[in-house]
Amino acid sequence: MPNWKPVTPTSSSSARTGDLLTRLLAVPARRGRVTHVEHVPARQAGEARWPEWAPDLLVSRLRLQGVSGLWEHQLIAAELVKRGQNVIIATGTASGKSLAYLVPAVTEIFSGGTVLYLTPTKALAADQLRALRKLRLTQVRAATYDGDTPPEERRWVRQNANYVLTNPDMLHRSILPRHSSWSSFWRRLRLVVVDECHGYRGVFGSHVAQILRRLRRVAARYGSSPVFLLASATASDPAAAGVRLTGLEMAEVTTDASPRGSTTFALWEPPLTDLRGESGAPVRRTATAEAADLLADLVIEDVRTLAFVRSRRAAEAVALTARRTLEEVEALLDAGPAPYGEDIEGLPEEVSDSDDGGASGEAFDEVGARSSMEAAGTGEVAETAVGLRTGGGVRLADRVAAYRAGYLADDRRVLEKALRSGELTGLATTNALELGVDVSGLDAVLIAGWPGTRASLWQQAGRAGRAGQDALAVLIARDDPLDTYIVHHPEAVFGRPVEAIVLDPDNPYVLAPHLCAAAAEIPLTEDDLEIFGPAAQGVLDDLVSRGLLRRRPTGWFWTSRDHAADLADIRGSGGAPVQVVEASTGRLLGTVDEPSAHTMVHAGAVYLHQSETFVVDVLDLDAGVALVTVAEPDYATFARDVTDIRVMESLRSRPFGPGTLHFGSVEVTRQVVSYLKRRAQTGEVLGEEPLDLPPRTLCTRAVWWTLPTPALADLVQPGHAVDLGGAAHAAEHASIGLLPLFATCDRWDIGGVSTELHPDTGLLTVFVYDGHDGGAGFAERGYARASDWLTATREAIASCECERGCPSCIQSPKCGNGNEPLDKAGAIRLLDILLDA
Repeated sequence: MPNWKPVTPTSSSSARTGDLLTRLLAVPARRGRVTHVEHVPARQAGEARWPEWAPDLLVSRLRLQGVSGLWEHQLIAAELVKRGQNVIIATGTASGKSLAYLVPAVTEIFSGGTVLYLTPTKALAADQLRALRKLRLTQVRAATYDGDTPPEERRWVRQNANYVLTNPDMLHRSILPRHSSWSSFWRRLRLVVVDECHGYRGVFGSHVAQILRRLRRVAARYGSSPVFLLASATASDPAAAGVRLTGLEMAEVTTDASPRGSTTFALWEPPLTDLRGESGAPVRRTATAEAADLLADLVIEDVRTLAFVRSRRAAEAVALTARRTLEEVEALLDAGPAPYGEDIEGLPEEVSDSDDGGASGEAFDEVGARSSMEAAGTGEVAETAVGLRTGGGVRLADRVAAYRAGYLADDRRVLEKALRSGELTGLATTNALELGVDVSGLDAVLIAGWPGTRASLWQQAGRAGRAGQDALAVLIARDDPLDTYIVHHPEAVFGRPVEAIVLDPDNPYVLAPHLCAAAAEIPLTEDDLEIFGPAAQGVLDDLVSRGLLRRRPTGWFWTSRDHAADLADIRGSGGAPVQVVEASTGRLLGTVDEPSAHTMVHAGAVYLHQSETFVVDVLDLDAGVALVTVAEPDYATFARDVTDIRVMESLRSRPFGPGTLHFGSVEVTRQVVSYLKRRAQTGEVLGEEPLDLPPRTLCTRAVWWTLPTPALADLVQPGHAVDLGGAAHAAEHASIGLLPLFATCDRWDIGGVSTELHPDTGLLTVFVYDGHDGGAGFAERGYARASDWLTATREAIASCECERGCPSCIQSPKCGNGNEPLDKAGAIRLLDILLDA
């Protein structure tokens, strides 16, 4: 595993990363886009040594790979595991966490034990398997067991493997329900490794917490009590997070003794364009357009780069646009480079494309693609580009690709191999490559839009420089309140601890299906209640009353012939994946989760796949199929939804300024009702088409605030009156945008509703709710941090340079009311009253 090596950066690497940023800013129009540059210093390696108990053969094989010993944090974690203590190691990217668990894991296998390794992604499991096989240890029979494992291999894995690499989905749906087929493995299970555990947050994390409790119970049935080693990015209070995830006491290791190259980290704000959006609002150039532009420039410079984007469609669009730009660069080079400093004739006018971003609603354009072509006209860059193109006969455009979930397994493996080998120079990816896949030699990372948490930001930035060299990272702001706030408040990112991992294993909507699954695996007894937590008894009573479980003197039994594991949708997607199929050929292009299908593959939607453009003919939710046809429309589509909310119960409340702040249970009904068509080149709205999709209802948790009529008196005075509904609507949009800074969530994990007079409160009310059944802890976090959260919201609106509101402050890309009404000035005054400013 190359990231283990204490590599000394080359003397030129620091200069190179600084020079890269300088070169990206060489285009005059870009110079005002960088709002802050942070230099994260390099760190020297600490002393490396081996534990006395490490097998000699393992040590010798690791020495052959250049590993001279364990750094202090690796050694401490390994020693704790060896002593039988559960531990979470929470250190930075490329700090060698994998070696901390590999040494005790292989040691246990040498003594006859087995090891279970869990990762959120198939890519990381495949990467770890490659690294294990490079050790050439015949005693270690390692194998992946996931959805890509052929049926003929699965029996061999169950009967022979002693190091099994899998994911929570497979553990939930296959390994635990069929535990008797794994009896030999369970009896010898000594260690469970939960890698990248900071990714287990919100509803998904709550599901994984219950799966791990089921795992502990099944292991106990076969007489084993494995040690748990959790590996995480840096996190706030990691031991507490480990306890919530596993239900076990947990030691923590947080001091990082690994070497690290320096990182030049730039915050980048795209400029406002001449285009106008809804209600005449100014439109900022999109983060994905900037990312495509910069990616093309870096590929010309032969800089190995990952560009992280927020959605599947955006990954396709960034790669497609970068490829088009590079094709134009090559065409210019074929015509002969212009003399240095001379204007290039015949460059195309700035063009634009767009991307609705699927579930995340990102917009996309190609405005400004000139910079790469202008660069190609200079002698130095042209020379680089020609060298790249002629080296091995590979076209520049072929050095760029997209990588995302939903690709078929073979396609993913080909892309991963090409990236490792250097065949690909630039890759546009979703967070599918955020986690610890070892890709050495990357020089730069582009992050198109705030990734949701500081932990994810540093994980993505850490993809570059993994071999110890210096690196460049660029966070490109989206046209979004949170992104705009961050690029103008670098103190919100740098020098701040990362967030706590928020999850709620006692959520009854999560706990109930896992109790059913546990009862189907092994009938539940009174002794099992302690494993599943204090809420288990009440949830079991409810399951019995609903007829899902049967209570007998010896415990609780699952009596249905259905698969109990099917009751829990652990990724929180709300249904089986929808297959995207080309109508004319029957070719399976990929999959989309059911809720996202309402916005990504509704009838009429523009769908991108591996640089091909399709239009959806039919979405059949019952059959789980979307039929698409190849097309080249000059527009993009944007789904619109409407939301109603009903207060079920206020669980907590407190005075807040002249108003009241609440946290409680609500029922939310959402329905995608239409989609907009926007012209690709100008952003012009071509029309709105109605849709007939079913509403989706969820019972969840929300934070909401109310203001009494007397407190609003100044806002309704003649001559100074504001649109109260528009002011509340604007405050709602902005507060949704800012909550992810205070809770470990994404804007798309939450939603909101505002009204001048809500029927359940009788007052002006603004709601922000968790977008998952039973809640995910995000709204509760907003309740706890309300003063900081709403103060930042007010500041984000007030500091935006627009006059009446824009997507950077109060407009929402998914507003079903067409961002009407909105009152920017009114929102500031309303929040001033609420905050008692």
